[in-house]
Amino acid sequence: MVLVHDHRGFGASDGVPRQDVDPWRQIADWRRAISYLETLDVVDPKRIGLWGTSYAGGHAIVLGATDRRLRGVVAQVPTISGYEQGQRRIAPENVAAIEETFADDDRAQLAGNAPRRQAIVGADTAVPAAYRAKDAIEFYLQPLGSAAWENDVTVRSTRAARMYELGHWIARVSPTPLLMVVATHDAVTLTDLGLAAYERALEPKRLVTISGGHFDPYVSQFAVSSAAAIDWFKQHLA
Repeated sequence: MVLVHDHRGFGASDGVPRQDVDPWRQIADWRRAISYLETLDVVDPKRIGLWGTSYAGGHAIVLGATDRRLRGVVAQVPTISGYEQGQRRIAPENVAAIEETFADDDRAQLAGNAPRRQAIVGADTAVPAAYRAKDAIEFYLQPLGSAAWENDVTVRSTRAARMYELGHWIARVSPTPLLMVVATHDAVTLTDLGLAAYERALEPKRLVTISGGHFDPYVSQFAVSSAAAIDWFKQHLA
C-alpha cells in the first residue's frame, strides 16, 4: 500500500492560504500521516517506509532522523541547505532587495493584509519568481491537463526555504536505512551539497547517482530512480 497526499493548501487538500509552504508544518502533517497508516488493518506498522523528493527529500531526512517508526527512507535529490541554495540562485547584488521584500511582507501581514505572492518559476526578470533556471521552467510549466497546480506561492515560503537547513540532521537518520538519490548536474538542490551530506550520513546507507539535472529522476531517468527506491524498500521493509 502507498499513501500519497497533497500538502495542506495545495491540490485537493484544504487549508489557507493556498500555495503556502511551511516545511515544519508539512513535516508535522507527515507524522500525522504515519500515525494514520498505523491505524489501518492493511498496514503492518513495523513496515512503514518514507519516500521524499526535492524539498520533501529534505523532509524525509528530518523524519528519518526523528521518527523511529520508519523502517526505511529514500531522499531523492533532497534539499540540504536552503541558505546555500539561495546564495547560488540569487546574485549577490539582489540579496538586499529580496530581504527587503521579506520585511515588507512581514509588515503587511502585521497590518492585516494577506501574505504577498510570487510566481514559482518565470523567465521574465521583471516578475518576481522563486526559480528562473530553464529546466525548472520547463518542468513546472509542462501541460498537466486537469491537475490542480498553480504557478504561484507565498513570498514567505521563500523566506522559510532560505531558513531550512537539513544537513544538520543527516547523521541522525542512522540506524534507519537511508537511500540518497543524487543527480550529477543538479543546479536546484545542488549536487555537491547532496554528496557531502551523504558522506556525513552513517550506515546503513546507499548512494545512487543519476545522470542529469534535478528533474531527470522524474523524467528521463525515472526508471533508474524508481527502481532504486523500490529495491531499497524491498530490502528493508520485506
